[in-house]
Amino acid sequence: MHILKLSQVSLSFPNRALLRAVNLDIDSRARMGLVGANGCGKSTLMKVIAEQIKADSGVIQRVGQISVGYLPQDIELQADQTLLEATSVFPPKLAEVVRTLTHLEEQMADPSVYEHERKLARVMERHEETIAEYERLGIAGFESRVRRVLNQLGFTEAHFTLATHALSGGQRKLIALARLLLESPDVLLLDEPDNHLDMVAKHELEQLLNGYLGAVVIISHDRYLLDETVKQIIELENGQLTVYSGNYSQYAIQKELNQVRQQQAFITQQKQIAKIEEAIKRFELWAKETEDPRHIRQARSRRKMLERMEAEGEIIEQVRQRRLMLLKLEGQRGSEIALRLRDVAVAFDDNPLMLDIHLEIRHGERVGLIGKNGAGKSVLFQLVLGQLAPTLGSVQVGNSTRLGYYAQEHQTLEPFLHQSPIDFIQKHHAMKEGEVVSQLLKFAFSYEQTRQAIGTLSGGERSRLQMLHIMLQRPNLLILDEPTNNMDIQSVEVMEEAIEDFDGAVFVISHDRYFLDRVVERLYELRDGSIHSYIGGYSDYVDLQKTTSAKKPSKTFP
Repeated sequence: MHILKLSQVSLSFPNRALLRAVNLDIDSRARMGLVGANGCGKSTLMKVIAEQIKADSGVIQRVGQISVGYLPQDIELQADQTLLEATSVFPPKLAEVVRTLTHLEEQMADPSVYEHERKLARVMERHEETIAEYERLGIAGFESRVRRVLNQLGFTEAHFTLATHALSGGQRKLIALARLLLESPDVLLLDEPDNHLDMVAKHELEQLLNGYLGAVVIISHDRYLLDETVKQIIELENGQLTVYSGNYSQYAIQKELNQVRQQQAFITQQKQIAKIEEAIKRFELWAKETEDPRHIRQARSRRKMLERMEAEGEIIEQVRQRRLMLLKLEGQRGSEIALRLRDVAVAFDDNPLMLDIHLEIRHGERVGLIGKNGAGKSVLFQLVLGQLAPTLGSVQVGNSTRLGYYAQEHQTLEPFLHQSPIDFIQKHHAMKEGEVVSQLLKFAFSYEQTRQAIGTLSGGERSRLQMLHIMLQRPNLLILDEPTNNMDIQSVEVMEEAIEDFDGAVFVISHDRYFLDRVVERLYELRDGSIHSYIGGYSDYVDLQKTTSAKKPSKTFP
């Protein structure tokens, strides 16, 4: 049953149309993934559905009194609260009941009410009705529901007293999600709910979404999450929506087949059009030579045929691939042992973070580093980069190893935010301006963007600039910290192909499980201060964990 419907909805920003008369039906148990290039308008569409942005034209219909909950990309929380307090904010409906109950109780204590029998009777009647609503909504047990939802999202009692200002981006996102779940809207709109979450939290999120009783629409660049949770993919491209059945993997196959068929149909039709145009020229030539009106009529008939095809939208368009970065990673031959850590320990203020870490990466290997948030993955990268010295042990980078570092939060760009991409590249590479502009254009920057401040670029654009800088360094060991976080799916796929063709070694931190399956052949997991090695990608790791768990003896109780 359709509970929310968009009909001919359009929205334009200055010099750009984001939505062009789009239509969309959302069912009561829908599981939809919204995909598209960075900046195509996905978040804007979500805000339009949530009625936070008013469309220029079109209609958004809600069946009955359905409620819509929206989780934005960026979350702001009140700074002087604990995690539990921030989550325990009453949803609007519950808050209204509590306010009404408080107001009625104040009235009952007011002499102007309790001294007048009729007034008191009316107030007591409303109070009784409100008490019934209070009990129906389970407001008395709200705090226990809050704790249960937080537990489902991976929080423990130890987290509840944490100050909100000390929380990670992923934790703040989960608090906002918990609030929405407690509100239980009929339609849940989630904009990048998995950003900054570790593997465990992503798994908890998947289970929770799969068990949600209402409709769910998700914007995500995590293909694994989309495969596990959605049954339809909505693609936003050039202001138009196309709905595909199935999860992301099924969508990718379906889209590729559609493009092949469209291109074949385009070629066939172009041949037909060429024959018709050739016939028109032939009949027009014969008409001039013979002055026979039949040839003129035949030429006009065929010209009208082409005009009618165009007027009725029968002309098949050629498949146009979106302009993507031309990433080609070429590093010189490096040391056979690209990186080695021996007996490494790290402690801060006598508190050990890692102990007895042994790690080795050979030239040509692709190695992933996983672990919960806070396990020490970024600290380990700081050791490799020489930004931090180990408390004990040694970190050895091969003599011929040349590092190329991708920073998760684009820290390598921070000193240059007021400069242009041209300035940044010329600062680090001996290149003429024309060469730099040419390279930036190949990385999907517009000519105008090459000269604007880096600080004005989006997260995806800064990611591409970092990758161009790395490519020009010609490294033979890539140190990549969450390289997929800000990139759209097509850009990530370009990076995956470039890494597959790369001759050097790769050491990557990532929570993108699909990416890990495509790129790495071995995983290191940081857990409880120790490091554990596994052969294969993420799916191999998960299968091994399941097998190990199955072999553990079950607990018995007296």
